[in-house]
Amino acid sequence: MIRSIMAALAALLLSLSAARAQDNVIAAAQKAPDLSVLVLAVQSAGLAKTLGGEGPFTAFAPTDAAFQALPAGTLDDLLKPENKEKLAQLVSLHISKGLVPAKSVTAPTQIATLGGATVMVTPQDGRIKVGDAPVTKADVNAFNGVIHVIDSVLMPSAM
Repeated sequence: MIRSIMAALAALLLSLSAARAQDNVIAAAQKAPDLSVLVLAVQSAGLAKTLGGEGPFTAFAPTDAAFQALPAGTLDDLLKPENKEKLAQLVSLHISKGLVPAKSVTAPTQIATLGGATVMVTPQDGRIKVGDAPVTKADVNAFNGVIHVIDSVLMPSAM
């Protein structure tokens, strides 16, 4: 009886894991309740098709609270159609071509982003940091990459 229950539980966990990995990076972000502003920014910047593509991608995903912590008016300004290029630059700073699971970060590592800049990813106390932003949830898997949720927005030096 216990073996049957354990086997059923293992099958359930395996199916839940497989279902989650059937989403692409943007679809996985859409399902997260605290990443709606990032999804809006990705869509407004015209990068949703990219993140829905083949990949693999690593997304360093700021929470809604991280976007709300930006100086007053910054997000609204970035979301204006005339600022699409600036928004794309900001969003691209949060996306890397290639797969960077948290466990692979064993030393400070420069990661190239889609925007052409680099971000420093550093292990710290069993977790990782992206720049100065701690990863609050690591390794949200998608079929074309992985998402690491961060608690602040990475800002390009030109902004």
